Amino acid sequence: MKFLLVDKIDEIQPPHRIVTSKNLTLAEEYLADHFASFPVLPGVLMLEAMTQSAAWLVRLKHDYAHSIIVLKSARNVRYNYFLKPGNTLRCEIDAVSIDATTAKFKGSGYVGDRLAVSARIELECRNMADVQPHGREIDQRILRQLKQTFTLIGGPAALAACRE
Repeated sequence: MKFLLVDKIDEIQPPHRIVTSKNLTLAEEYLADHFASFPVLPGVLMLEAMTQSAAWLVRLKHDYAHSIIVLKSARNVRYNYFLKPGNTLRCEIDAVSIDATTAKFKGSGYVGDRLAVSARIELECRNMADVQPHGREIDQRILRQLKQTFTLIGGPAALAACRE
């Protein structure tokens, strides 16, 4: 199962900064198990929301050169506030460095003005073509889908606003 944890790109200044939103609803499947009587977004998914947000900066910096961008490490992770259904997690991600195959970021997630999570994350960039013979076709399919997703979550509008 794949979770898309960026509902909207609110602000983007490639390749330096991105601000995204994740609206948590009671319809999210994982809330049934975490926890039935006190549903909250699992901390690891808060971290994943920051990872997915940062990945958009990497894709733009490298012009979608990598189909796979994953969390390599997370340091200084601090959880400060529960995210409950009805809340919005606002992820503010600042790039520290973006190289050919790795990228480092400082990230914070807020519910309103309250800090919910903060971390330093490192991402790793790959392509399926590097590990299997038919990977190039898979990469192309993934990249087409990512470009469509970028449009759906407001990436082009956020880019246009940044340029104004």
